[in-house]
Amino acid sequence: MAQTEPNLDHGVSWFLLPSYWAKMVVALIAFLCFANSYDGDFVFDDSEAIINNKDLRAETPLGDLWHHDFWGSKLSSNTSHKSYRPLTVLTFRINYLFAGGFYPVGFHVINIILHCTISVLMVDVFSILLGGLQFSNKGRRLNLAPKTSLLAALLFAVHPVHTECVAGIVGRADLLCALFFLLSFLGYCKAFRENKEGHNFSIFWVLVSVILGAIAMLCKEQGITILGLNAVFDALVINKLNVLELIQKLLHKDKSLENSGLLRKGLLFRITLLMSGGASILYIRWRIMGTGPPAFTEVDNPASFADSLFVRAINYNYYYSLNAWLLLCPWWLCFDWSMGCIPLIKSVSDWRIIALAALWFCLIGLICQALCSEDSHKRRILTLGLGFLIIPFLPASNLFFRVGFVVAERVIYLPSIGYCILFTYGFSLLSKQAKKKKILAVAVLGILLINVMRCALRSSQWRSEEQLFRSALSVCPLNAKVHYNVGKNLADKGNQSAAIKYYREAVRLNPKYVHAMNNLGNILKERNELQEAEELLSLAVQIQPDFAAAWMNLGIVQNSLRRFEEAEQSYWTAIKHRKKYPDCYYNLGRLYADLNRHIDALNAWRNATVLKPEHSLAWNNMIILLDNTGNLAQAEAVGREALELIPNDHSLMFSLANVLGKSQKYKVTLTKFQKDTK
Repeated sequence: MAQTEPNLDHGVSWFLLPSYWAKMVVALIAFLCFANSYDGDFVFDDSEAIINNKDLRAETPLGDLWHHDFWGSKLSSNTSHKSYRPLTVLTFRINYLFAGGFYPVGFHVINIILHCTISVLMVDVFSILLGGLQFSNKGRRLNLAPKTSLLAALLFAVHPVHTECVAGIVGRADLLCALFFLLSFLGYCKAFRENKEGHNFSIFWVLVSVILGAIAMLCKEQGITILGLNAVFDALVINKLNVLELIQKLLHKDKSLENSGLLRKGLLFRITLLMSGGASILYIRWRIMGTGPPAFTEVDNPASFADSLFVRAINYNYYYSLNAWLLLCPWWLCFDWSMGCIPLIKSVSDWRIIALAALWFCLIGLICQALCSEDSHKRRILTLGLGFLIIPFLPASNLFFRVGFVVAERVIYLPSIGYCILFTYGFSLLSKQAKKKKILAVAVLGILLINVMRCALRSSQWRSEEQLFRSALSVCPLNAKVHYNVGKNLADKGNQSAAIKYYREAVRLNPKYVHAMNNLGNILKERNELQEAEELLSLAVQIQPDFAAAWMNLGIVQNSLRRFEEAEQSYWTAIKHRKKYPDCYYNLGRLYADLNRHIDALNAWRNATVLKPEHSLAWNNMIILLDNTGNLAQAEAVGREALELIPNDHSLMFSLANVLGKSQKYKVTLTKFQKDTK
């Protein structure tokens, strides 16, 4: 393939390394950025996606992974987020099986290895995007931009916005998606190894690219966008299409259109293959997912629930500007940007409109240069940079469907490729004009060093929930979820007084935050502040009538206040909304026992043990109640049944030993007491 464009590396003051050493350097620096996250805990969404996800366990059939969402819920369920990522879940399952349990080190190590691998692949990807695609006579691809491709790969490897994907185990979805995304692109490039001006290509490698794109989508939804980018690359690099010239000829119905490159042999056929493959993949996913969209709430994405189209459009564009700012200045990072973290813009007098104007001023300027520049090299690089910046971001843009977040750092992992292209191209242009090139190179080295330190700091914050949640207080002080998570972490550690403070702040910031009300009500209940606890829990179920946990906790408070009929009604309401609720049956049994409704109590506890066979408290209460009512034989039978299921539970052994003693089975009793005291 002929290469007549100017060399982007010309005049650039940067390191020139052989390809092998360049990749080694990139891998090493990528590793250093995130190495300190290897022994971190499971944090934030890791609990739901991994620890509480039954799809990771060996007893769950592998086939279920193809019918469940990322969190282990059935795709047909109304509560499913429809995030279909079975291959990512499969890697979690393999991690779990090899580790023999939920040990986070193995999960973190795989994430770090994936990011290092992706960063190494970036050297090849950027050499094509920045230097063009050219092969030697032996069919070996040439790197025509070794300096700038190394710089771009380093920028990608050390970008702090990637910390969530690497240090957060749930970010595995983005990493796997990016891996197959890049392999699809490189596979598509291989289709032109024997190419002579666009006439010859390998259908095999085009199809391989489509398959790899499908695999990327099975890791995360953004993966499908690589097919569109391959089409853009084909048109601009392989066929050297001038988009502006093509548009003008289309508008004027120019008869020379067939010579413009659009109808050049193979281009339309390849694009047809890509589009057909993409449409087939999307159709199959749609059939598996079901026709219903995912159910999100207003707190997840408030702009999408705004009645005014103007308000929605303004805020969506403001979100885009925030994502762009995170790429440019990734200093203020937060694990969650929802729940009031970014207040809605409701009028043009809001000063934040300036951010929108700045974003579109830059984008329009870049687009004009990409379309109208007489320099074909400049047109190609700017268009590819904008393409890789914008196209992978489209699934998160709210343009096609509502998404469940406001801003999410993880979705910028792929678009950051476009940012690195544009940054590197700008550096190249400045280098060619600057008189003191070394000063410019030192400045870029400084940026890389700052980013490495920022990655290391941010990775350390992702090591534990306490550090992660507290780091967000200064970034998003208006985010109720941040205060809620800090409070929950404190409550789990037994610091109830401090937890109350943060829960109250979460409720103040979001007066409809039912989970914060429920947790605060729980703590107040344990501190015997029953009146306020009842008020909070009553408000929670009023706001969300199907909130089963709040109904159960309200029942416990009402029981403590000796309002037994109301408590019973609350328990049954909780069970109505969550039919498999063993803890609620347990508390219902306690209520019946207090009312001397022994048969009802035993039935409730039996239901609890059926739903949760390891429910020790329910088993123990059954034994004690049967013992106290003189049903020793039945108590013994229940005790033995319980110990078969929970053989090392000392409280069960003790209760059963008491029953056996009353039955004058002293030898068996002695054995039980001996086991109990070991």
